[in-house]
Amino acid sequence: MPLPPALSRPLKLPVVGSPLFIASGPELVIAQCQAGVIGSFPALNARPASLLNDWLDRITEETTAYATAHPDAVVAPYAVNQIVHRSNDRLDHDMNVIVKHRVPIVITSLGARPEINDAVHAYGGIVLHDVTTDEFAHKAVEKGADGLIAVAAGAGGHAGTQSPFALVQEIRRWFDGPLLMSGAIAHGRSILAALAAGADLAYVGSAFLSTVEANNPAAYKKMIVDSTAKDIVYSNLFTGVHGNYLRGSITAAGLDPDDLAESHSSAMNFGSAGGGRTKAWRDIWGSGQGIGAITRVTTVSELVADLTTQYREAVAALTEKTSLRPAPTPSG
Repeated sequence: MPLPPALSRPLKLPVVGSPLFIASGPELVIAQCQAGVIGSFPALNARPASLLNDWLDRITEETTAYATAHPDAVVAPYAVNQIVHRSNDRLDHDMNVIVKHRVPIVITSLGARPEINDAVHAYGGIVLHDVTTDEFAHKAVEKGADGLIAVAAGAGGHAGTQSPFALVQEIRRWFDGPLLMSGAIAHGRSILAALAAGADLAYVGSAFLSTVEANNPAAYKKMIVDSTAKDIVYSNLFTGVHGNYLRGSITAAGLDPDDLAESHSSAMNFGSAGGGRTKAWRDIWGSGQGIGAITRVTTVSELVADLTTQYREAVAALTEKTSLRPAPTPSG
């Protein structure tokens, strides 16, 4: 199945920047789009809710102006992430703003809602839905999602436990629509691996946490640069949903990352944990396992340039390794 127009436009890299709680704002999204990869942000990052309209105006105006001023540049579209879980009391308000702005790509998480998909389809947008298992993938498509994001083991923030290769393979057995792969992708080789595994695009998040344009504290960026996969802790304590977090931020919050309680609540929590003083995303910092590839704080433009060089080198190396050679002549 061909990709819908919102995803088939030329990109500098086959990458969607995943929405990052707190860190993704207009500056990051605009920089991503201008660098030639799809940028995104969670609608909930715009606080108060009235700010969402201003953010979408700014993103649209600045990316359009940049494209006009640089006609030869690859300028990517943008996406907005909606948490469709019942705990999101802003959902209706934010959807009205999204519809008003005709946001080209909407990413839905933590629940599949047909009415949300219908609202986006009514103006010609597309919906990509986060899934952590093949079962959830089936449900999302049945409820009208246009594409899927396989949020697999090693992905930052809320993530599943299945290998990205296993999850993508299971989904591709029956689904030929848009498919993105997420899980420890922070290097050009990993982007190529995502495509080789059957995905159409790589879903890259944690690498952008170390960029100048990301709206997260300098200490957070430094911890991304200084950490590796061994520094990632998987827990459901902080929001009620399992996710990957930086060990150093858990320790700094006065908690033992090796002895975290298990949350047994069925309610989604974007508030506090650890006695009411520690807040997910603000104090407990999400990150994926791929950050060992991140060695410095850079601009988005520099990061995308690095990833592009790595990707091209990986393509060249793979081509050389797999090039056909004459079969050896049997002896005797």
